Amino acid sequence: MSKNKKKNKGLKKFKPETFNKKRLKNEIVAMFYAEPGKTVNYKQVSELLGIRDAETRVLTNVVLQELYDDGYLDQVSRGKYKLKARTGSVVGTVDMQSQGFAYVNSEELEKPVLIPSRYLNHAMEGDKVKIRLFARRKKHDLEGEVIEIIERAKSVFVGTVETSRHFAFLIPSGKAGFDIFIPNDKLNGAKNGQKAIAEIIEWPANAKNPIGQIKDVLGDTGNNDAEMHAILAEFELPYKFPVNVDKAAEKIPLEIPEEEIARRRDMRDVTTFTIDPADAKDFDDALSLRKLENGHWEVGVHIADVTHYVQPNSIIEEEAQSRATSVYLVDRVVPMLPERLSNGVCSLRPNEDKLCFSAVFELDDNAKLINEWFGKTVIHSNRRFTYEEAQQVIETGEGDLKEEILTLNRLAVLLRDKRFKRGSIAFDRVEIKFEIDEKGKPLSVYFKEAKDSNKLIEEFMLLANKRVAEIIGKRSGNKTPKTFVYRIHDKPDPDKLANFNLFIKKFGYGIQLTTAKTISSSLNSLLDHVKGKKEQNVIETLAIRAMAKAAYSTRNIGHYGLAFEYYTHFTSPIRRYPDMMVHRLLEKYLAGGRSANEEKFEELCKHSSDMEARAANAERASVKYKQVEFMQDQIGKIYPGVISGITDFGIFVELENKIEGMIPIRELDDDFYSLDEKNYQLVGRHTHKIYQLGDEIQVKIWRTNLEKKQLDFQLANRI
Repeated sequence: MSKNKKKNKGLKKFKPETFNKKRLKNEIVAMFYAEPGKTVNYKQVSELLGIRDAETRVLTNVVLQELYDDGYLDQVSRGKYKLKARTGSVVGTVDMQSQGFAYVNSEELEKPVLIPSRYLNHAMEGDKVKIRLFARRKKHDLEGEVIEIIERAKSVFVGTVETSRHFAFLIPSGKAGFDIFIPNDKLNGAKNGQKAIAEIIEWPANAKNPIGQIKDVLGDTGNNDAEMHAILAEFELPYKFPVNVDKAAEKIPLEIPEEEIARRRDMRDVTTFTIDPADAKDFDDALSLRKLENGHWEVGVHIADVTHYVQPNSIIEEEAQSRATSVYLVDRVVPMLPERLSNGVCSLRPNEDKLCFSAVFELDDNAKLINEWFGKTVIHSNRRFTYEEAQQVIETGEGDLKEEILTLNRLAVLLRDKRFKRGSIAFDRVEIKFEIDEKGKPLSVYFKEAKDSNKLIEEFMLLANKRVAEIIGKRSGNKTPKTFVYRIHDKPDPDKLANFNLFIKKFGYGIQLTTAKTISSSLNSLLDHVKGKKEQNVIETLAIRAMAKAAYSTRNIGHYGLAFEYYTHFTSPIRRYPDMMVHRLLEKYLAGGRSANEEKFEELCKHSSDMEARAANAERASVKYKQVEFMQDQIGKIYPGVISGITDFGIFVELENKIEGMIPIRELDDDFYSLDEKNYQLVGRHTHKIYQLGDEIQVKIWRTNLEKKQLDFQLANRI
């Protein structure tokens, strides 16, 4: 590649060191397509793209490995790649639209490909497919046809049963784009109007609908348990444990044998306590504190030793691996481990001896790390605090274990200040919560905000997670770091940040986009300045949307949001499977064990990231359901709100109680409105009236649809 072609169009706009993984991947793919016969390693790619900084060069190597994993590149020899020969087709993922057509997103193309419904050939939402591109019929749109379904995203669907005399249909929730035909002998007792789970068993080539059978009946529509189980099933998450898993858990004894205690560091005589939400039962972390003879502080971060009880290849292990995470819906927790373990054997309950995997830190009065130790312990928690109780001690200076709590809080504040000076981003989001009656009906809405007691726990968990990742991941001499599980967070998307910067200039703000560090420091300054102002929520929301999503990987790229070069999840093995993997790997490596199989652990990391995303989507769906249910008796009432989202199909508006609904664009009948995506606004073609993100408007509650979790507004008078 000649020197004048080193920098492509994207590189003129953004410096390579500000690239996130997605942007860098696009640049690398474009580079390979420009010279399809070229064979290069990550150093040569870095040179060709003008990448000079070490961090982005490491990211380049990670991207090349991922493009090879995904089938876009061939590995000619170790570390050297070339473009896989094109076959006239591309591979991508189906994104169904409510109108029946779909888009396919592919790493190989800059734009998504439109697939008309007649060319979907039974492809469904999320499927990995191979498509053939049509010759361009329009100037900008790519169109194509699905020619092969490589991997089904799902074959099981949740929905509502509609019966007739000789057959029935399951009307799926979400973006299925079809109904499932159910023969009467496959109904499994499901009745008209009930929520149920159906499995597709056949889809004849010329049939409009797939044929399925009912696997499980969830209950009557509107019943709270049925609706919550339906949300879990919609995202293919379990809502009960297999009987054999529960039976296996019940056999695990609570008592700790003396010979096991003898193998561990005994810390039962050190003052230890937990701080958790008031309704928590699965206490997987505890803190201990004592003053050392040299005047320093010994802070113990004690984590439930789940992997002592959950052995590899056991049925409890297989279930935990499959679930990968606990799921926190609006009214319940669906645990990763059976209750016997999560709330009993492993839970660090007060006044009980418990087995832990601990990180013990020696800190001076300025929270400087002097020494550390990692290993297996036995502890005895002296007190269980709720966050509210610990906060009371912090605010008043009085209460149980006040010296310990006040000292730990002082050290946590110092650790937090240092973290922010290094570039950690301070997102303090308010959570919406519901007061719910015994039948699951929402009675009121309230907000949960992180206070000092939450931040105290968070800071010591961050310290433990960071140091565990560093002792395994940091390169020692020329030795390659051993395979490990990292919690990674990519840099923000440069294009999204640039658009965000343009938008906030309307409010008189701005962020510096020159380097990753200036982005984080100026973003922190912005978030601090907008606190308490009317534009706070919309600016915080847009800033979060510009951020990448955190994930698990054996390929470390650091954690941008925390400004940590190495970070992992070690502190919550009761509710996260990656923490169990980290415990096993750490124990193995502390004992001098050889590096684990990277391919196996990378696969488990991808699965864990996927299950975490599903759990988050299910949680949001449960909150949305309760929001709509709560607003059902508010039809016709007028509320003030703020425009929180702009799309080509409507305006999203957030009310003062944080509940969000939408004004469908067809309700704006005074003009034809078009979307100005770059400026987050809808613009009237004739009147030039503008509806922009952050605008204050008044809305009337128009209609609710619990089945679709949909709350619709109509525009009242503009403020």
